[in-house]
Amino acid sequence: MSSVLEKRALKWIPLALAATVTLAGCARDGYYHDRNLDYTEAAPAPPLVLPETRNTQRYRDAMPVPQAGLQGSRVDEVARIGPPPSLALGSGLEPEYVERRQAGDQVWLVVAADPGAVWPQLEGFVRSRQLGVQESSATQGVIVTPQATLRLQSALRAGSSEVRCEQGGQSVESCVAALEQYLGARSATASASSWTAQRLASEQTLQMRQQGDEWEVLIPQPIERVWAEMNHYLALDFTQEGQRDLLEASADDYEFLVEYMTETERGRNPLQIVFSQDVRRMSQNIRLVLQPEGNQTVLRAVNASERGFSADDQRELLERVSGYLR
Repeated sequence: MSSVLEKRALKWIPLALAATVTLAGCARDGYYHDRNLDYTEAAPAPPLVLPETRNTQRYRDAMPVPQAGLQGSRVDEVARIGPPPSLALGSGLEPEYVERRQAGDQVWLVVAADPGAVWPQLEGFVRSRQLGVQESSATQGVIVTPQATLRLQSALRAGSSEVRCEQGGQSVESCVAALEQYLGARSATASASSWTAQRLASEQTLQMRQQGDEWEVLIPQPIERVWAEMNHYLALDFTQEGQRDLLEASADDYEFLVEYMTETERGRNPLQIVFSQDVRRMSQNIRLVLQPEGNQTVLRAVNASERGFSADDQRELLERVSGYLR
């Protein structure tokens, strides 16, 4: 019996050896082939060349790289300012559909809609009040009536509009109040228009530039509009004592005094705090100064304390507050 079993076992030995050889081949050329070996002698392929007869209008860069701008005799750095901090719901910075702005005696409205959407509402306001229209120009954004002149233009923040109601260059408070009520009642039905894309394609953007060791922001808007917009958002955002706080605002000098804790200070670890003179993280006073430059405005951050204020700290603060204007 045992001899029969031994003969049967010996019959399977050649088959097992054959299977072993076959699988070894699969490990190299079959399902178990190590593909890492395929790339040891790989050569780069020539770049793809489109035919000369192609329609160039159908092709463009999928991920274009912006070109860096240069200015100044010493090749000063110029940087485009990125998107502003998120004005998400609950942050306290979510704009209302209609908000007031004021600089000195001038009062106007900022509407969270494009001029293309606000213009029909201004025409509806004039009709509802039965005002006699002496002149109306949608391209110039002007409606002239015997009572006041309504002016519409794009606001500093993208996708928003400014509405003014004036007579002889002075704001008409009763007209502004009536417009504020009228436009506010139509916020739910306000709709955007294709005017956004047209304006954003041609509008100038803010520029962060370096002059020597100092950073500053060039804003392509008159100083009164910039001051009013910054005053509004600083009052909303700089409200955390010891972190960021608006201390003073001067419309006459176009300046703000803020208390601010820089990112450098916030990032100090416990070991750095132990071996420094300050046993806790500290904020400092900084002046935000607006100065006219032709029909544009320059924003600077000036240290008003005895603590250090590096160029990186300066740029960080300027990027934050200039984000209110985009």
